[in-house]
Amino acid sequence: MASENNPNDIDEPLDAEELAAIAALTPEDIQAIDDALLKNASNHWSKVAFIVGAAMYAYPDKFLDIPDVFYGDRVKVLVSQGLLESQGNLSKMRFSEVRIPNVTGIANEI
Repeated sequence: MASENNPNDIDEPLDAEELAAIAALTPEDIQAIDDALLKNASNHWSKVAFIVGAAMYAYPDKFLDIPDVFYGDRVKVLVSQGLLESQGNLSKMRFSEVRIPNVTGIANEI
């Protein structure tokens, strides 16, 4: 996450150790992380940093070496897939928000 040494509050780049930990993730691990992110999102705007923090606590003993920036990157993927909507700059976790898209008309069709 952004640090006090990063005045622009842009999420820090990943280091070699973090990249190695991410490379070791299985597709099932990534799906579990995505599911945790989606589970912590709602139809109301929430800070990405809050969603990421909550998702990281979903598996406190499993993904210890996976940095918050990776979770933030997964949020970007979920937004690109249309599973989340965003506002703000997603590269600034503390200054961007996401929500589950409001799918209108579905309730009326059921």
